[in-house]
Amino acid sequence: MSSDDEFFLNGSDLFQEPEEFLPKQLPFHFANYKRINPPKNQPSDLNLRLIGSSPLWGHLLWNAGIFTANFLDNPSNEHLIQNKNILELGAASALPSLICSYHNPKKIVITDYPDFDLMENIKFNVKNLIQDNQNNKDNKDNKDNQNILVKGYIWGNDTIDLLNFINKDNKQTEKFHLIILSDLVFNHTEHHKLLKTCRQLLSKDGKCLVVFTPHRPKLIDKDLNFFELSKSYDFISQKIDLVTWKPMFEEEEETIEIRSRVYSYYLLPNWS
Repeated sequence: MSSDDEFFLNGSDLFQEPEEFLPKQLPFHFANYKRINPPKNQPSDLNLRLIGSSPLWGHLLWNAGIFTANFLDNPSNEHLIQNKNILELGAASALPSLICSYHNPKKIVITDYPDFDLMENIKFNVKNLIQDNQNNKDNKDNKDNQNILVKGYIWGNDTIDLLNFINKDNKQTEKFHLIILSDLVFNHTEHHKLLKTCRQLLSKDGKCLVVFTPHRPKLIDKDLNFFELSKSYDFISQKIDLVTWKPMFEEEEETIEIRSRVYSYYLLPNWS
């Protein structure tokens, strides 16, 4: 295991102070997301709850997540969402899925690693921030978002529960029209599992939206290898944009240009 991998695993420290000497962490905190151009009668701000800390890095609102939300909230991209089945992998606070809920999707499945704190936090955001879905608008007394599933899921594992949610009578004839992967490609050891899941779950007329920042500049080639590897899973990669934002962390000055980048791509199915 490289030192770079250890940085992202955030494992236990042999020299950690005893618990009674450590400051108590809040169980969660909040981050505000301001929508760029929200439609009338929709909220302009989403006050997202994030878990207090996480070795899975679900406690931060990442640049890639903000870019993804902005992209999906753009009226020109509403066709990606409206009356479509949406899947988000590695959702953390689930901001992209929350934004999708405002554009009349058919169904949304929000997933992350089956960690209790992560799952409960996503459910909190869904309950408190997601607009009533189209299927519930005629029923004022139904406060549940019945077209939204929050589910713990490990990439590469069996997908039957995810498919059953979007299919009536478990016939599994429908798949997902949009799969969102926001800031996931830093998990280099998981590339095959991510692509396997996307290959199994993406509709032949669908798209995977992949957005990421190179948090470890010297490993950027491994980040980008995700798109080369996708060819072996019958995907065609299509670059959408490359923007430069303020980096998440103040680190060495010589890497700031790379750490400022936010890449966005589509993975398009190359199968019939």
